[in-house]
Amino acid sequence: MTYTDDAYFFGYGSLVNRETHRFQDTHCARLRGWRRVWRHTALRPVAFLTVVPAADSEIDGLIAPVPGQDWAALDKREAAYDRVPAAHQIHHTLPHAPQIAVYSIPEGQHDTPCDTHPALLSYIDVVVQGYLREFGEEGAARFFDTTDGWDTPVLDDRAKPLYPRHRQLSPVERAFVDAQLQARRIRVVHH
Repeated sequence: MTYTDDAYFFGYGSLVNRETHRFQDTHCARLRGWRRVWRHTALRPVAFLTVVPAADSEIDGLIAPVPGQDWAALDKREAAYDRVPAAHQIHHTLPHAPQIAVYSIPEGQHDTPCDTHPALLSYIDVVVQGYLREFGEEGAARFFDTTDGWDTPVLDDRAKPLYPRHRQLSPVERAFVDAQLQARRIRVVHH
């Protein structure tokens, strides 16, 4: 996929948390026809989020311009994913219609997470903190509702975060995450 002058990307996980990146001019947006899901690939030891086609689904996220059209740097951050054109599926408030890509792990290149490849609580914390700040508690709860694969075990690594872009949560943010995990009976495992 080649972009020339006005290229954006849609973030639906950690990229929603503005503290994990330096992308400027971000905007809330909604992606239609895709759904978030927990997956595992051979490229990483833990589970992480991707999106898969889902005709009747919509997810919230952020769009941001690709700085200097430097897709190589963004592709490096999103190394396990393919870049997929999605402008026709994204609702945003920009006054123009830029080209927009979403990152997705290609079908057949991922597995369902398991005990040996759990999701990291430090990663979930970062993602939910972003959704709380951008979309409020309702939007953060919607993140949980529009994500599949919550039977994935979650490793509690808060004491020693394994996620490289982890963030400190406020007591209110932490209580929100814990309440969502508990309400959905998501299995949290300890080292």
